[in-house]
Amino acid sequence: MRAVIFDEFGVRPEVRDVAEPAPPPGGAIIRVEATGLCRSDWHGWQGHDPDIRPPHVPGHEFAGVVTAVGADVHGWRPGDRVTAPFVCACGRCPACLAGDQQVCERQTQPGFTEWGSFAEYVAVRNADVNLVRLPDELDYPAAAALGCRFATAFRAVVAQGRVAAGEWVAVHGCGGVGLSAVMIAAACGARVVAVDVAPGALALARRFGATVCLDGRALPAPGAVAAAVREATAGGAHLSLDALGSHATCAASIESLRRRGRHVQVGLLPAAQGRPALPMELVIAYELELRGSHGMAAHAYPELLGLVAAGVLRPAELVTRTIDLAETPDALATMDQPGPGGMCLIRPGGA
Repeated sequence: MRAVIFDEFGVRPEVRDVAEPAPPPGGAIIRVEATGLCRSDWHGWQGHDPDIRPPHVPGHEFAGVVTAVGADVHGWRPGDRVTAPFVCACGRCPACLAGDQQVCERQTQPGFTEWGSFAEYVAVRNADVNLVRLPDELDYPAAAALGCRFATAFRAVVAQGRVAAGEWVAVHGCGGVGLSAVMIAAACGARVVAVDVAPGALALARRFGATVCLDGRALPAPGAVAAAVREATAGGAHLSLDALGSHATCAASIESLRRRGRHVQVGLLPAAQGRPALPMELVIAYELELRGSHGMAAHAYPELLGLVAAGVLRPAELVTRTIDLAETPDALATMDQPGPGGMCLIRPGGA
């Protein structure tokens, strides 16, 4: 099969022929119809994830068709249309048995612990735990958009953030996960402040329901972004998300909160970049709540898929660019630069 593969961290990947995967026991092989290009893939290529050992094929949010299943798979067969969360759970550890597969103690992650979906085929372990059946009306690009960023944003806003209608929600960083959070929070009846440095990303945030859009380039002084959010929300956001993953956006998100506000960290903060200095004096004085959000378990997808089927949430509108495998190496290499906003999808088959 054709795949995007890198042999060294930070060295431009190549598209070349590699062996097709075989279905692992309990697992399945998926023909990849669409897969998202995510900032997490850039982090992996840069060597920020300790689980990756080159040579490596990135890619972790995908949708496609089951082509083969391994022994002891009971719920799936070739021809099924599926997606999967980026955390593939074991289904047997204490976290999984408690329903928290997104923090499985023995998790695997296509594109990180395993070869991923920047290829014509990808393997998924523990298929009965991890595969999600796609409704007929949901096409592959929209389903691939759910796989990491949209599903992660949904759980971050709804479950971890406990958003309520009428609340102010600040979203710091309007890439794929940030724009997803904007759309989801607005659909829940919240008022959203979107923060980014790219005019195109802010335009999309407004289109998807942001009440206020703040251009970070106009607020370069330390603390200026947080002050602007507090002013726009008459005292601070009830819920704030760092959807980018940087020391600056993490601190700004916490500083944007009103008393007893809630911060959810969604963007990755790799250990290789050091640990951020957080305003813990505000956490104590304002009794702030800090939470992480690490994807969403497969069993939680039906609620999200129902809202998509009803037209309340529209992940397909977040897709602003579609490329093929040949274009992927250059696109991956520029993921750390401000872009036009929205999501970039890869169609391995070129369709």
